[in-house]
Amino acid sequence: MTVSSPDPAVARVLLQLADEPAPPGAGGLVSSLTRLCSALVRHLPASGSGISLVGEGQGSAGIAAAAGPESRRLEELQFTLGEGPCLDAHAARRPMLEPDLAGAGSTRWPVYGPRAAQLGVGAVFAFPLQVGAARVGVLDIYRKQAGPLSDEALATGFTFAEVALRLLLQGQAEAPDGQAPAALTDALAYRMEVYQAQGIVMVDLQCGADEALARLRGHAFATGRDITSVARDVIDDTLHLPRDAPPERHATDGPGSRP
Repeated sequence: MTVSSPDPAVARVLLQLADEPAPPGAGGLVSSLTRLCSALVRHLPASGSGISLVGEGQGSAGIAAAAGPESRRLEELQFTLGEGPCLDAHAARRPMLEPDLAGAGSTRWPVYGPRAAQLGVGAVFAFPLQVGAARVGVLDIYRKQAGPLSDEALATGFTFAEVALRLLLQGQAEAPDGQAPAALTDALAYRMEVYQAQGIVMVDLQCGADEALARLRGHAFATGRDITSVARDVIDDTLHLPRDAPPERHATDGPGSRP
């Protein structure tokens, strides 16, 4: 995928992206986005980075790329818990810059902040990927050390976000009308699995969509799992969330199980 620009800052990021080795097993748009995340970590004071697609609802999201397993886990954590800088940046349509995740960040995100800090994150910076009224996703930057980004590093972060947006828009332009880029099928499959499980829980417990999603997230949090794996268990009929009991209990656990 080729993106060009007369903007010197964008051109510099594109050169850094071109020098980044391609990840094994990925091609096209996903490869470009993964290389962008890896290049960002190399050229910024960052320990991780991820790009997530986010729809109009907080449950409608998928991870498009990450600079390694730890970054992917941090991206997934936000959607499992239903809070975090990525979701807030998307909702507010502006960057969320938190230099002290264990301090102010844990007040800002009382569940996500402490959990991410336990995973070694000291600061996190989220940049929405948007053009006009259209919101595509969010670029997250993670640092082990607490502290703000310098003015230069912050400007570079904005430039990486601009390149990520251009790559996503170009990928969409090359896709058939009304369809998402084929390379993002896995990221969007995440969204569909959560939606499908949410619908099953709504029918099973005779509850609304918000409560169904909250119960899925509650079970994931209580059992230390990600929401995707919980959704798959619900779809496979190996997990039935109880009507009134705590969300960590299974259908075979006894009282409170689904009839």
